[in-house]
Amino acid sequence: MDNEISEQMEHREHAEHAAHSGEPLLLRVSATIAILAVVAASVGSLETIESGAAISKKSESVLVQNRATDRWAFFQAQSIKKNMYDIAKAANPGQADAFDAKARGYEKDGDVTREKAEELGRESDALLEAGERHEKRHHVLTVGVTLLHVGIAVATLSIIMRGRRWPWYAAMVLGVVGTLVAAAAYAV
Repeated sequence: MDNEISEQMEHREHAEHAAHSGEPLLLRVSATIAILAVVAASVGSLETIESGAAISKKSESVLVQNRATDRWAFFQAQSIKKNMYDIAKAANPGQADAFDAKARGYEKDGDVTREKAEELGRESDALLEAGERHEKRHHVLTVGVTLLHVGIAVATLSIIMRGRRWPWYAAMVLGVVGTLVAAAAYAV
């Protein structure tokens, strides 16, 4: 991060020197650098937000999946108890009605528990999917901000090379492409 800040400071210094020279092209290049820096900072912030959202959604997914796993374990326990009462009913015909009532109670409770476990599983899957969407956006934004940073560096070459136009044109192309790539992150 410190390296990135010092690099931006160096580009800014080149732009300031160019601005003081009074040459129209160098003033335009300096303005281009400033605009690209603002867009890069904005895209970088979006990149950070998407990264945090990806981590958050995936963490939430794990927590919900743990709750679903707990529900499935509880469902299995209820199923075992139901089966034990079914066995007891067959082994003790005199208490068959009481054992059958207990077995049906566990069966009914098990259905509710199973439905809740399935619901939690679907919720976990949805959160995981949302996390993956945020992660994909993060990756696309990373490419966009990288292109913008390269554009800033290339624009600085125009100043260093005393007004050569091709680095400025290349910087504007990189800036436009970087901005379009960043915008595409939200079209996906």
